[in-house]
Amino acid sequence: MSELLKNIDARTKLAGTNKLEILLFFLGVDQRTGRRETYGINVFKVREVMRTPVITAAPDMPASVEGMVSLRGALVPVIDLAKYSGMSAETPREIMIVTEYNGHTQGFLVEGVDTILRLDWSKMRVPPEMLTAQTGGLVTAVTELDDGRLVMMMDVEKVLSETTSIDNEIMFRGVLAVDRPDATVFYCDDSSVARKQIEKTLAVMGVKGISAVNGRKMWEEMQKVAAYALSIGQPVSSLISLVLTDIEMPEMDGYILTKTIKSDPRFNGVPVIMHSSLSGMSNQKLGMSVGVDEYVPKFEPQRLSETLARRLGVENLPVKAA
Repeated sequence: MSELLKNIDARTKLAGTNKLEILLFFLGVDQRTGRRETYGINVFKVREVMRTPVITAAPDMPASVEGMVSLRGALVPVIDLAKYSGMSAETPREIMIVTEYNGHTQGFLVEGVDTILRLDWSKMRVPPEMLTAQTGGLVTAVTELDDGRLVMMMDVEKVLSETTSIDNEIMFRGVLAVDRPDATVFYCDDSSVARKQIEKTLAVMGVKGISAVNGRKMWEEMQKVAAYALSIGQPVSSLISLVLTDIEMPEMDGYILTKTIKSDPRFNGVPVIMHSSLSGMSNQKLGMSVGVDEYVPKFEPQRLSETLARRLGVENLPVKAA
């Protein structure tokens, strides 16, 4: 498995073609249903897969946080994904998937891993609303394998957000207030947690926002706006101030969305900012190669607001505490 996780450059090239590689894993047999479901995580977020080491328990942790381990001198929190998702599974979680994204490293305990599968994002579907409501947004995409199994992609950003003690008031303190109700930011992200944070950032800034759950939905909305702009004789840039896009999204990822926008002359003058937890330099370079104007890491509202304010033509503003 470690050999399959090494070639980052090769995986980066896949992303520009709306493709991805996912690591399939299991959480065990759910005692309530008697089924062992298959889950997936984007390989971009996986640093390594290993046997579960000795875990040191810590007090006052959420129930799903088993404790911490030391990996090459760094203390890493360990989360039991079965407990987090509310699954009643008795199978030991003997495998740990070490993930790294947005500057954070954490271990996810699972029953076992299956294989790495190469897919097209267009085959990843937005889950039904009933499933989204039942899981609280934990499942962001679903795809069907050749053997008939359904694979559910987990929102690991949601897991991180809800298992760490991040003070939201502190997080949004320092967001710039620009008071630009005339500006409209179009943003898309398949993570409900990320969309809520963007929504709050824009609200504190005093900027309107229009959201979508993936690149395809965003592109459909943008085409409607472009048609309306044409009908009233206005440039699209007068109605869409900028586009803020995630990378990983079902049906159409951020790279393909950016390519599509930048290849359409109707959207000349509309900057595209990539907003992702995939903060590696290879991802940033690929974003720039498809026309992204700027790159901002996720879950840094102050930095996001500074970038948005600059792109909206607002500078030298005082800092406002949320």
